[in-house]
Amino acid sequence: MGSSNDGYSEPLFEAIRQGTYEVVDEILFTSPATINCKDEEGYNVIQSAIINRSEKVYNLIYHIIEHTESYRKITDSSDNNLIHLAGRLAPSFVLARITGAALQLQRELLWFEEVKKLLLPIEVREVNICKKTQGAVFTKEHQDLMKTTTESCSITTALIITIVFAAAITVPGGSNQESGRPVFKMEIAFTIFALFNALSLFKATTSLLLFLSILTTRFSEKDFLVSLPRRLIFGLSMLFLSTTGMIVAFCAILFLVFCDQRPWMLAPIAGFACLPISVIVAIKLPLLADLIQSTYFPIFGKRSRLESCKVNSGGATL
Repeated sequence: MGSSNDGYSEPLFEAIRQGTYEVVDEILFTSPATINCKDEEGYNVIQSAIINRSEKVYNLIYHIIEHTESYRKITDSSDNNLIHLAGRLAPSFVLARITGAALQLQRELLWFEEVKKLLLPIEVREVNICKKTQGAVFTKEHQDLMKTTTESCSITTALIITIVFAAAITVPGGSNQESGRPVFKMEIAFTIFALFNALSLFKATTSLLLFLSILTTRFSEKDFLVSLPRRLIFGLSMLFLSTTGMIVAFCAILFLVFCDQRPWMLAPIAGFACLPISVIVAIKLPLLADLIQSTYFPIFGKRSRLESCKVNSGGATL
């Protein structure tokens, strides 16, 4: 531990692990010397913020790192600099806050690229005690996060394609033996079925192709920053549309076949139709929302809202 921590060391590092920047701000303002404290593993405040992926704490103390060369060049006992630490896999409790392996990898890359900006180009190529560069550390630590999310999405989409394709070639009500035209051709419900079944098939096929392109194409780690998240966003959107189209088409057939003389059945059919749509939205919508937020609303560069904090008010000299 640092020699001048005034008893603040333990709550300080716990606040960093929890991402509670308000507590960190208060402690650093009250006792500026705690910026040099170290935890039980020998990491200081800046290193701990990077290891625990505490972006709010990092944004709070960014100006200290940026303008103090000794902090930028600090290394641990294994000669890992700040980028090496950013290249390590985040703790499990941090990864658990993020939905899906692809989004986890994207967030890890955002951290890696952000911390890399602090060091000079020659410092970026430095190796640790194991003779590994920062890029090598990142690749080794994150190889198991690659392409996991798309596998489950692909299975779901393939099932939808199977269902809607089978429905498309099996004409409801049969066909006229002489003309070969569908018996229900003139019914509005049949038209709705045809349109939404086609919509579901085309959207599901597009979604599956996008997911398969992620699984089968060789991508570099940097592609997970923008390129692959965009494909996932578009693929998930197509998955939502295909699921909705499949349910609407099925409801149209139920109405056409069973509700001609029983109009009261329309209400329960519509109610039950909302159930699978609600389930897939509840499962996949959080992932879609997180992907959009992480891709288009980066977690760094939001330091203006921290200017009013005590550490940044000029009242404390670190």
